[in-house]
Amino acid sequence: MAHEYYPSGTPRLNHVAISLPADHLDQAHRDDLCRFWGGVFGFDELAVMTEDRRRLVLACVHWDQFLFIVAEDEPMRCPPMDHFGFAVGSMEELVGVRNRAVDFHDQDDRVEIIDVTSDDQQVVIIHSLYVRFLLPMMCEVQWWEFVT
Repeated sequence: MAHEYYPSGTPRLNHVAISLPADHLDQAHRDDLCRFWGGVFGFDELAVMTEDRRRLVLACVHWDQFLFIVAEDEPMRCPPMDHFGFAVGSMEELVGVRNRAVDFHDQDDRVEIIDVTSDDQQVVIIHSLYVRFLLPMMCEVQWWEFVT
């Protein structure tokens, strides 16, 4: 049943905005960001939106869900466990992200990983993994296993 505020369907979060120092959005840093987020998560740069030292937009598999990364004189700072969430549809997909992140870490030790954990809530088991690379926020990847 649709929510009374949204009769056309369930609204979705469509982006997360994160700020970095301008120096972290130069060509070399953007290449690193694109290589990691593309190779591990399948996110693609929306190149038409890129502005050197100002902006990088990474589509999170689909163009209408994205990371909006912008330069700021006072960039985002946050505690180590502040994060945004990314849901996947199976344990295999979650493990796939984990394995690609581990492989990337083997080549680049700037990758931070908190390995897969499971939180059994009786009705649902929430499996999660945390990953960070060159952004102030971690990404939590979750798969919800509904117990039948």
